[in-house]
Amino acid sequence: MREADTIKKTSGQPATVESLSTDFMTLGVAPAMTLLVHSSLSSMGWVCGGPVAVILALEQVLGPAGTLVMPTHSGDYSDPTEWENPPVPTSWWETIKQTMPAYDPDMAPTRGMGAIPECFRKQRDVWRSAHPQVSFAAWGKCAAQVTCNHALDYAFGEGSPLARVYDLEGWVLLLGVGHANNTSLHLAEHRATYPGRRVKQNGAPVLIDGVRQWVTMQDIDEDTSDFETIGAQFAQDTGLVRQGQVAKATALLMPQRALVDYAAAWMTRHRS
Repeated sequence: MREADTIKKTSGQPATVESLSTDFMTLGVAPAMTLLVHSSLSSMGWVCGGPVAVILALEQVLGPAGTLVMPTHSGDYSDPTEWENPPVPTSWWETIKQTMPAYDPDMAPTRGMGAIPECFRKQRDVWRSAHPQVSFAAWGKCAAQVTCNHALDYAFGEGSPLARVYDLEGWVLLLGVGHANNTSLHLAEHRATYPGRRVKQNGAPVLIDGVRQWVTMQDIDEDTSDFETIGAQFAQDTGLVRQGQVAKATALLMPQRALVDYAAAWMTRHRS
């Protein structure tokens, strides 16, 4: 959405750090939480300070004992034979695999994640995990615990920042986005048992002992097609999802551990 259109659609006063902080607290975000945020800045209307204001408001509410986590994925650090949006000529594939710079957590931009995570990853004192495709960034008390030792294989599984948020009894905030963006449901996929689970391979350039290498990684073939259904049924069956407004965006706040446990059981029962 163009900024001029966002301004026209923002009735009343624009959102500010203080108004956003109030909205987050009203929703249920609290000091000392570990909070995993998926977001859409454009859904919030015009925000004074843009993504910086959203990040500062979240950190203000969480305080020094809290931890803020965001996905900072960079899907273009991957095997070009798998690229679809857009694809590249087959004659380019080998050149890309041989010359793509190695993933650097300090330098690699996000891809398709939106303005808030892209801004967040560059903030001082933010840690970013070392997975070349599905990294997470974190700020606060448990930032190192969440982001360190992110496994290359099964990147949303037990060696992932998602599992560390689970260990910390963290929360998930969907800010202007739906459950299709809710990466915690991928952790549930890893814990569920259902027919047809398929292991796939992908590759990426990484640094190993200071040397660029193209590595092959294994993972399950994720499926987000039922994520919206799972999220809606979790809210209905448990009553644990808090819904409210943050600026102009619809926001959903929920305990991650309960969500993952529910979703893993749901997938075991219903996926075939």
